[in-house]
Amino acid sequence: MTIHNIPQLWRSLFLAALVGGTALVGCSTQRVDEPQQAALKELRYQSYPGLVSLPELAQDLGYLGDVKLSYVGTVQGGPQDLLTLVAGDVDFAGAFNGAVVKVIAAGLDVVPVVASYGSDAEQNVGFYVLENSPIRGPRDFIGKKVAVNAYGAHYDFVVKDYLARHGLTDDEIRQVELIMLPPVSSEQALRNGQIDIAVFSGILEKRALKHGGVRSIFKDIDLYGPFTAGSFSMRGEFIQAHPELARTFVSGVAKAQEWLHNTPKEQIIARMESIIEKRQRNENTALIPYYTGTGVHEVGGVQKDQDFAPWVSALEKEHKLKPNQIEVSRIYSNEFNPYAKDQKSKGI
Repeated sequence: MTIHNIPQLWRSLFLAALVGGTALVGCSTQRVDEPQQAALKELRYQSYPGLVSLPELAQDLGYLGDVKLSYVGTVQGGPQDLLTLVAGDVDFAGAFNGAVVKVIAAGLDVVPVVASYGSDAEQNVGFYVLENSPIRGPRDFIGKKVAVNAYGAHYDFVVKDYLARHGLTDDEIRQVELIMLPPVSSEQALRNGQIDIAVFSGILEKRALKHGGVRSIFKDIDLYGPFTAGSFSMRGEFIQAHPELARTFVSGVAKAQEWLHNTPKEQIIARMESIIEKRQRNENTALIPYYTGTGVHEVGGVQKDQDFAPWVSALEKEHKLKPNQIEVSRIYSNEFNPYAKDQKSKGI
C-alpha cells in the first residue's frame, strides 16, 4: 500500500478510518526512497503555533549537534501527524499513544522512540464547561457539542472512555457530538456558546482558569492517575537506514526533557519566548507564561510497557485487536535513549 501520493483529502479519510475505526491489520507500506545522504542532517517536522516542542527546544539548547530541524507546517493533532509520517512527508511525529497503537495495529511502519508528554497534577487534560452550564455529569453530555483537537486522538479517546465507564451505551455515546477544533480556539468557542464542552490542557487550562467563569467536569487523571500519554515516533525503515540520525534525535529530545526537569520555570519561559521570537513564524508568546511542564516524569522520557498497555487492552475490548495479537514490549524502542541504559544499569 503506497499513500505518499494520495491527495490530502484521501489521506485524511485514510487516517480517519485507521484511528477511528477497525484496524487494518496486516497492511504494509512501500516507501519511496529516503532523502539522499547529503540531506540527512535535516529532520522534517510539524508543530503547533505559539508553542515550543521538545525537539525545537533540543535544537535551541544545542542537543541536536549539526542536525537541523526543517519546519513544514502546523499540525492539527497526533493522528494527522502520524499520517504525515507514514506518508513520508515528515521524519518524526508526536502523538497520543492510543493513536500510535492503532497505527501499529494496522501494520504501518511506526516506532515510538521517546516519550513526549503526559498527564499529572500540573499538566493534564480537563473537560470544562461555563460556570452556569447545566452540565454536571456524564449523562448530561448526551446531545451536547464537545470540542476535540482530532478524531482518534487523546481527547476523543478520553471522553468516550469516561462516558462508557459511567454506563452510557454505544448509541448514547454516538449522540455526543464531537467537534474538531484547534485547542487554542476552544476557550473562545466555549465562551461564545459555539460548543458546550471544551478541553483544556496545560498552558490553555491555566489561561482559561485565569480568565475565570469555567469549571471542570472531569480530567483524564481522574480515570488513569498520572501517566505518560504520548511519544515521538519515527518510521522503522528510516531508523534502520539512518541509525545515527535517529540516535541524535532521541538523545537530544531526552536531554531536553531533563533540562526541563532541572531548570527553574522562569528560565524555561524566557528560553521558549526567545525561540518563538527567533523563528519568525508570525506568532506571539502569549501562551508561554502559562507553561506547566510536559507531564513526563520518567528520566529522559524513557518509555515503558505501561505507556501503551492500556490502549492495547482497550482495542482488544473493542474487538479491534485479537488477544495477544500485539506484544506490548515490542511496540516501542528505547534503543537510542541514553537514559534507558542508565536505568538498566541501576536495575530500574
